[in-house]
Order: sequence, then structure tokens, then C-alpha cells
Amino acid sequence: MSSLPFTEIGPFIQAQGSIVLPGSKSISNRALLLAALSSGQTTLKNLLDADDTQVMRNALRQLGLVVQDQENHICVIDGCSGKFPIREADLFMGNAGTAIRPLTAALAMQGGSYRLSGVARMHERPIQDLVDGLRQVGADITYELEEGYPPIQISAAAIHIQDVVKVRGNVSSQFLTALLMSLPLVAKNPVRIEVIGELISRPYIEITLKLMARFGVRVQCPDAQSFVIPANAGGVVYKTPGQLLVEGDASSASYFLALGAIGGGPVRVLGVGSDSIQGDVAFADALALMGAKITSGEDWIEVSGVKNPNGKLNGITIDCTEIPDAAMTLAIAALFADGPTRLNGIASWRVKETDRIAAMAKELKKLGAIVEEGVDYIVVEAPPSLADWRSPAEGIDTYDDHRMAMCFSLAAFGPNALKINDPNCVAKTFPTYFSEFEAIVS
Repeated sequence: MSSLPFTEIGPFIQAQGSIVLPGSKSISNRALLLAALSSGQTTLKNLLDADDTQVMRNALRQLGLVVQDQENHICVIDGCSGKFPIREADLFMGNAGTAIRPLTAALAMQGGSYRLSGVARMHERPIQDLVDGLRQVGADITYELEEGYPPIQISAAAIHIQDVVKVRGNVSSQFLTALLMSLPLVAKNPVRIEVIGELISRPYIEITLKLMARFGVRVQCPDAQSFVIPANAGGVVYKTPGQLLVEGDASSASYFLALGAIGGGPVRVLGVGSDSIQGDVAFADALALMGAKITSGEDWIEVSGVKNPNGKLNGITIDCTEIPDAAMTLAIAALFADGPTRLNGIASWRVKETDRIAAMAKELKKLGAIVEEGVDYIVVEAPPSLADWRSPAEGIDTYDDHRMAMCFSLAAFGPNALKINDPNCVAKTFPTYFSEFEAIVS
């Protein structure tokens, strides 16, 4: 039984209302680093204020940058034109993959000495594919404990850019993102990055490319596996756009969109819509396949119950390679569907904040769900009847994983109250999640 603090919620029968989404974590941390590396001052609006973005902001301050947090989720950064003022630092990166990976690559280009570490789970999350890519251009990076994992030590080294740099794409798209953002700093000639094997989570690469373009660097994509970095003629590489508005977080939107289906709706999320650059907006399409009634505009999406007269969603089989974070919400939505739901292409769940396939399977079974897990898939089917739904006395464990806590809040629309352990883990990306959740459920 967990000894962590818990919250007890539900049972609920209705969800109705609207929510203004917090800023996207993926966009926020990319924008913070690009603003830091650019010339001039950048004002970021609707920046996510959560643990992961605080990790990035604190690291940038340690590196000598002026990073000013202002009211209303505004952050002002004075860029360093590609060269961090501090040449030696010991940086604690928490469990923020979107911070440690691109920052590692940027620091490897600096010619300084830097150590990067994190919480225990971060030291279990792979970084070897990125380090291998950086070593191809002369970076001097060593592992402090286990080969392939943080903590890492970056030592001063002469960077010799090759015409081609290769990186594997089947573990995390963040490795490619890190190379894309860092190599322009030192590319005196065009550099071609080639992805070896499958590139998972490609929509996250599209976020990277679009943000780089906003800061003046346009990457060419001659084919699906290649990315060509333009030559740097020795001047400033990234140029501030002056201001940048961070979209609402599409992954966080998934919980409220699912509430609109499970709880009848209408539930509207504000801050993402048809103009979004985030791949996780495709969660709305997956929910529509399950039978949800969905409408949308440029910067909003609304869900108003389901099409089926019985009020249930439909079980589906879907490839989730491009929506790995939002796919977790589909696993919980499956509790309210007729027939099994099979989520394929989720191997990356294994190396996230926790082993999400194993964690999801274990906790769903506590509720009485029928679950099958594989290396890169999970199949979820609702408990056979209302009498088969269980409310485990020990509660739902969240594994210090924000998405586990947010996903399982939806299960409180079953017939029983539900205890969720360590609800404060949502501070990683959405500190006010449970208060926003409670505002639209009844």
C-alpha cells in the first residue's frame, strides 16, 4: 500500500464547461532554449509554469543568462548569440527529458565543461543515441555511472562537423530534436542528419522545425529520413522573433476532451485547434473514431458526448506512434467503450517517466479491466459489468508520473469513488490539473 498522500475523487456522472489550457511543455522548453541561443531579447507568452520548464529556466540562469519570469505566464530572455557566458557548470535536470536532451547537445557545442544529472528515474532514461550522434562531430562526453544513461560529463572539445551525422530514431525523437537545434551553431557547411531506422513521434520533430524557423533557421527535408542543416557563415545563427505565443498543451487537452465524451459534455478546450503545430491534437481524431461528437475551430476543440444511443464509446485498434503521450488517455477511455481497444506503436512508453505500459496494465487491472500488454502495445477492455468494477483500497499508484495521475482521474466516472496516490506529481507539467478537473465534473 502506498504511503504517499492521496486524493479521493468521484464517482462522477457529468462533465461540462471549458478550460484555458496551460502552455505546451514541448513548445515551452524548445522555445526557452532557442531564445537563450538567439540574438536579442525574446518575450515568451503563455509559457508553461511547471517543474519541467522551471528545470530549463534554472539551468539557463546557471549558464549565465538573464531569464525573467513575469506575471501572466510571460518570460523574458536575453539571448547569448549562441555562446553561454558560463563555461563550467553542474546542472540538475530533474526528470525533464525535453530539457536535458537538447541542452546536452547545445552544451557539447560550447567548448566548456558541464555535468548534467537528474532524479533517479532520469538516470534510467536512455541518452546513448544522442551521445553517439554528438561524438560523431567530436564531442567529448562520458558517462558517470551506467553506459548510455545520465549522469554525463561534457568536456571541452574541438567540434569537427561532418557532412553527414547519423542518429537512431526508434527510441526517442528528442535525440533528433537535440541535434537539429544544436548543429546550426557550428555548421560552417551544410550538414545532413540521417535517421537510422524508424523515426517515432515525428510530429514532435515538426514542432522543432517550425520553432527553429521562427528563430530564423530553416531546415530542409529532402526525404522522410533526412534533414539538412543550413551553413553558418560565422555570424549569429538564431535571431529572436521578438515575441512568441506558446500554444496550449495538446497532451493536456486530451484529458478534458475525453471527459467531454465520457461525461456527456460539452467540454471545450481553449488554446489548441486546427492551427496547432502539435501532433497530439490528433487525439481528437482518435476519440472521434471511438464515437465521440467533436467540433473544432482554429484555437479550440469541443466534445459533446458520444454518437452511440447507449452512451458508450467504441473499442478501436489504432497506431499511436505519432501521439504517444495522448495515447495514454485512450487507454482509460477504453474503460467506457464497447469491445477491446488496442493501442499499437507505443514502445516509447517503456522509457518515459516510468515504464508506462507496465504501470498502465497494473493499475487498470486493479479497476477490474481486462488487459493484455506487449513490448509495444496494450489491449484494454472494460470490466464485464458494473459489478466487476473495483475501487482498490490501496489506491491507484502514479509512479511519480504526471500522466498516470491525470489519466486515471477519468476512471472516477466509473461506479466507484477512486483514490489516486501522489496527485501532486502533476506539478511536472500541469500543477493546477485537479482544480481544473474538479471545476467541470459533477
